[in-house]
Amino acid sequence: MLLLLFRILSVLPLPLLHAVGTISGWAVYAASPAYRRRMRENLALAGYSPQLGSAIAEAGKGLLELPFIWCGRPERVLRSATIHDWHVAQAALDAGRGVIFLTPHLGCFEIIAQAIASRAPLTALYRPPKKAALRPLLEQARARAGLSLAPANLAGVRTLLKTLKAGGSIGLLPDQVPGTGEGVWTPFFGKPAYTMTLPAKLQQMSGAPVVLSYAERLPRGQGFAIRFVRFDRELAGTPAEQARAINAAMESLIARCPAQYFWSYNRFKGDPAPASKEPA
Repeated sequence: MLLLLFRILSVLPLPLLHAVGTISGWAVYAASPAYRRRMRENLALAGYSPQLGSAIAEAGKGLLELPFIWCGRPERVLRSATIHDWHVAQAALDAGRGVIFLTPHLGCFEIIAQAIASRAPLTALYRPPKKAALRPLLEQARARAGLSLAPANLAGVRTLLKTLKAGGSIGLLPDQVPGTGEGVWTPFFGKPAYTMTLPAKLQQMSGAPVVLSYAERLPRGQGFAIRFVRFDRELAGTPAEQARAINAAMESLIARCPAQYFWSYNRFKGDPAPASKEPA
């Protein structure tokens, strides 16, 4: 039923979906005290409190654009995106050592895998939803030409490493909270956040270059600007120091369009007190 609903919504114009999304964003913000509190706290922590109104609207747009991104005709979805600085990604691909694309929850991050896969095969790390009813929707929606999915488990990690060693490309959301024992506590906007160590481990085991990417949502439903950025930080030192370097890179991307970050995400969940027990 949910898949059918998404397919119906996917044929609507993107400007209409974004307009409805803006209204929906404000409705959710008004109706949920927990959502309201987390968004305000996270924005204040990062120093972006003045972006609150825009962030509320952008969050709603992000929700309503999902049917378009997931269930729209691939050629129609890709026409909505303009790709900038692809030469950064192409240079990494031409090196022949594989590429690790890192994308934060910024803008329309769901479209980036499709855009990359339209130019080069991509294997993206995929965490199956906890609710079984959502699995058919997400798995079918993300099944696009050139795009493969690797589950967020040991088998999936092996698939990612094998892909890199064969010179292929992989995609990760590095600001996604990892499972217990799969990350370290390190600052994100100055506050300890449990951060995955997988990107740095894969880079060190494969020697693959890292490329950052994000998709800025354009005003009035005009589409998306997908941008690729060189990762110019050194992944050295302890796992916590490596994760901090990646967090810092994510912060720099978020600064480019801060209202479009996923501020309602519970990025700081958990207790950093046991951090001394984590591998350093």
